Amino acid sequence: MYNDTIVALATPSGSGAIAVIRLSGENAITIADNHFKSVKGHKTLSNQKTHTIHLGHIIDDNRTIDEVLVSVFKNPNSYTGEDVVEISCHGSSYIQQEIIQLFLRNGCKMASAGEFTLRAFLNGKLDLSQAEAVADLISSDNEASHQIAMQQMRGGFSSEIAKLREELLNFASLIELELDFAEEDVEFADRTQFKQLIERINFVLKRLIDSFAVGNVIKNGIPVTIVGEPNVGKSTLLNAILKEDRAIVSEIAGTTRDTIEDEISIGGIGFRFIDTAGIRETEDVVESIGIKKTFEKIDQSQVVIYLFDSSSSINNLATVKLEIEKIKNKHPQKPLLIIANKIDQLDDIQLAKLNTDIEGIQLLSAKSGFGVEQLTDSLLNLINTGALRNNETIVTNSRHYDALIKAFEEIKKVQHGLETGLSGDLLAIDIRQALYHFGEITGEITNDDLLGNIFANFCIGK
Repeated sequence: MYNDTIVALATPSGSGAIAVIRLSGENAITIADNHFKSVKGHKTLSNQKTHTIHLGHIIDDNRTIDEVLVSVFKNPNSYTGEDVVEISCHGSSYIQQEIIQLFLRNGCKMASAGEFTLRAFLNGKLDLSQAEAVADLISSDNEASHQIAMQQMRGGFSSEIAKLREELLNFASLIELELDFAEEDVEFADRTQFKQLIERINFVLKRLIDSFAVGNVIKNGIPVTIVGEPNVGKSTLLNAILKEDRAIVSEIAGTTRDTIEDEISIGGIGFRFIDTAGIRETEDVVESIGIKKTFEKIDQSQVVIYLFDSSSSINNLATVKLEIEKIKNKHPQKPLLIIANKIDQLDDIQLAKLNTDIEGIQLLSAKSGFGVEQLTDSLLNLINTGALRNNETIVTNSRHYDALIKAFEEIKKVQHGLETGLSGDLLAIDIRQALYHFGEITGEITNDDLLGNIFANFCIGK
């Protein structure tokens, strides 16, 4: 299935300064050779050293398509582990298609999504978790997600799993050996050392499983919903955070009738801010739909910012506290930041009253920008980035998380079996299951359906 020579555009489609067309497979260099003419003398690409670049032209019979640079990577020292040729041509869409169609007519087939990385996995250049990290690296749009993807692509996560699997496999082999000498009643596997190993595996698995809570929000961005009554400054706050006029600001209550979303990176972490329609009783049909969407966005968000107008509410803080309690009661698990806006309109006595009457309040003037930096610092503090700062392994992939959960359950069974003196043959069953789930992560255990699902999410050309 993977013996064909494949070709695809490795850079984004459309016009640009240059484009890169990639070939991989047994005949990649030969096919490129047949349509390459060196600028200086006659060069045969197959006779050139690996990791070299050559200037020349791509020729279709007697027609010159483009002047190009051809990079040659010979197996096994290439990304895919096969012979690879990368052609850097001018970025005209016409030139790109002419070169690709030329190779398709002369022995290549079009690469499917992620097929280059799939071949790298099948040829042992990457394990499965590293291959998945390639896709994460391509899609990373902030410092934190980039850092995690780079660590996993370099094998940080898979090496940790592989080490645990190897140690567990060694003990599993000894226990399996005991079964062959069941009549002699001998023990090859030291049960004390085995218990210590299981405890260590438990600790590592628990840490990796717990890290998914942080990793998932870092990878996908943290949705933050800004809620409050109409005309309290929600849109002004969104604009202040984004440092651009993203939302329409007006003195007319109910200006925002639909949700407005935008993303920004704060301290290397991606946040998606959602400005919502003001919550109030209304007979306006359109505004009512917007308010309904507000409550839907609160359900979907990780963090809620409740914003109120301190200048108009200073003499009626009981109502503000009632609204805060409603949100807390409806969403007890969601972090809630309580922000008093328009504090530039208050005097010192009123400011002191705000701080005294409402616990955990933050003071802000969205119009002037005062307090916005403190707000963004508070958002960062809600995310446990300690593991990220310490360069610890963080799980971001839901498939890995699921496999870790299953492995953890099997290890707990092994631990219980050791404590209750379970026989070796029954212990071996649980150990095999744990080993299976470890292997699912790194790709020692896999199937075509799983590979198809993973690599279908890649872009073509990678």
